[in-house]
Amino acid sequence: MKLIVGLGNPGERYKNSRHNLGFMIIDYFCKEKGIKISKKKFNGIYERIKENNQEYIILKPMSYMNNSGEVVYLFASYFAIEPKDILIVYDDKDILFNKYKISNKGSSAGHNGVKDILKHLDKDNFTRLRCGIGPVNNKRIEDFVMDDFLKKELKELDLTKYLNLIYYFLYNE
Repeated sequence: MKLIVGLGNPGERYKNSRHNLGFMIIDYFCKEKGIKISKKKFNGIYERIKENNQEYIILKPMSYMNNSGEVVYLFASYFAIEPKDILIVYDDKDILFNKYKISNKGSSAGHNGVKDILKHLDKDNFTRLRCGIGPVNNKRIEDFVMDDFLKKELKELDLTKYLNLIYYFLYNE
């Protein structure tokens, strides 16, 4: 079984913020697949899916970004999911807008949500899909990530490529 986690902040206030790109990608994935996330457990909303000989869980922690680690840890423990079978999807201010990087281990690179996941899992061998929202330019980082995407950015945002990366994670070892 695999666990796909989109990081973000719950609530209407944060819906279109740059920091919610992980939630936006998960929502797009679910819309494209006809999945309705309806279950609640461990301060997260999720859905368990079985398809094409693969079983996976789609998860959106509802604990706010910086406290995502406990939710991820509880799901991984409860469903006996190894860190190598976890994909974390999140925004990254150090990557240019609409670009991405994938890594299978490493540090948080300053991302507080990932830092909390590292602390709770006590392992770093989970897959990270770092989705670019940069450059920050002359704003305070906290303000930049919490600001909504500009209308121009929302029009240019290519969520389809992230679907392909999620599929690759699910169906390729």
